[in-house]
Amino acid sequence: MAEHLSDDDWVVWDEFYAMRRRLDRVLELRLHDGAGISAPEYEILVGLGRSADRRLRVRDIAEQIGWEKSRVSHQVTRMERRGLVRRSDCASDARGTWVELTPEGRRTMLSATRGHTAAIRRYFVDALAGDDAVVLGFSRRVLEGIGDDASPDAPAVARA
Repeated sequence: MAEHLSDDDWVVWDEFYAMRRRLDRVLELRLHDGAGISAPEYEILVGLGRSADRRLRVRDIAEQIGWEKSRVSHQVTRMERRGLVRRSDCASDARGTWVELTPEGRRTMLSATRGHTAAIRRYFVDALAGDDAVVLGFSRRVLEGIGDDASPDAPAVARA
């Protein structure tokens, strides 16, 4: 049986949910308008850009962004067609493939980062008053509470 939520709990949840959805949407629009890429594309490009040799395996990308490997593979195929990434064979694993950041992908990532950072500042950081950042430590507590339950590999029981 699900726990009951009070009216106040529902108000807090509804406001948080609306804020999160609208923030995601405005950041997505800014990425698209400024650099012509989607938020998932940006996430993948940044992950590749942060890796030591600018390449990752599909399974590592999936783990970072919380997607199924097949979904990542389809996204990478679309990005490859646009010249943002390329695939190469993994010498240590015949079944494995590397996804590498191309020079065009790096330029796109750097261009997108400038606008994305400005949008984060405008729509999130500037909206916080002095102590709000401390209060937002709740994000860490929520993430810790979720743990691996949101992983695509989590058992169905954990997600129930």
